[in-house]
Amino acid sequence: MDTESLKSLGTLVFWGLLFFLVMRYGCGAHIMGGHGHHGGHGKADDTAEGQAKDPVCGMAVDRDKSTATGVYRGTTFYFCSTSCHDKFEREPAKYAAAPVRDEHQHGGHHHG
Repeated sequence: MDTESLKSLGTLVFWGLLFFLVMRYGCGAHIMGGHGHHGGHGKADDTAEGQAKDPVCGMAVDRDKSTATGVYRGTTFYFCSTSCHDKFEREPAKYAAAPVRDEHQHGGHHHG
């Protein structure tokens, strides 16, 4: 193989890997069905077996593979991302008491 072919192959592998990581662990995971789940006591807003709702964005989260968890007044909450977890930690009473907002449908959910 010549140098130009190796550069092209390397570029293709790089972008393919980056795409995979974003779809698996980043914002693309929301589109593909979520980041994961977590097990615990005092489960907040269960959806299906092994599932909970992220109190910030409303996304279904697998409790066994959740990106982050938080406990507020004895209840464990599960989060799809560290961004949602950080928002919850800043104002836990707001998210624990309020009905879950579905920001994904309205374009209001942003990581970062």
